[in-house]
Amino acid sequence: VMAGDKKKNKKEGQTIRLFNGKDLNNWVFKLKDPSVDPATVFTVHDGVIQIAGNPFGYMRTKETYSDYKLHVEWRWPSVPTNSGVFIHAQQPDSIWLRCVECQLKAGDAGDFVCMNGADMTERTDKTKPFVKKLAASSEKPAGEWNTMEIVCKTNTIEVHVNGVLQNKGTNINLSKGSVCLQSEGKSVEFRNVYLNKIGK
Repeated sequence: VMAGDKKKNKKEGQTIRLFNGKDLNNWVFKLKDPSVDPATVFTVHDGVIQIAGNPFGYMRTKETYSDYKLHVEWRWPSVPTNSGVFIHAQQPDSIWLRCVECQLKAGDAGDFVCMNGADMTERTDKTKPFVKKLAASSEKPAGEWNTMEIVCKTNTIEVHVNGVLQNKGTNINLSKGSVCLQSEGKSVEFRNVYLNKIGK
């Protein structure tokens, strides 16, 4: 095996911890109300990210990623509400930035929302940004942890919610970008946010 090949394989399975379990130093914050301090909206307690949900906004990775399997766990501490995981998020930052949202909204986890010019073959009604999930909801009740796994390979995205394939997007006009966690409603918690690089 040539030295170069070895390096490539290592990179391919490499786990990148987007959340280190301690702080949010490698994230950028954007809120609809710029007078609010993000540190009051996005906090970390005991290895869990707590997002207040109000004002609307998101936290985004400083780095951009492509070709990966993303693992995210989330739960509603009390009331099932609304949030999302943004994939291939493009700068400049704006409240509705250009990206594909993997919906976490209670009852709709696994829907796609094509935001601000993002598009895919499955979005057949171009007047609406939504691509509905494939199966009945596979979400757990408030208080219990859910797992979303998002596989991004070149211009395709697959979303699994608690092990159930809920959506697949093809010919997406984005293939790399930041990963964001959304503040949109009431409180939501995240933990174990990491990705594994996959080969092209």
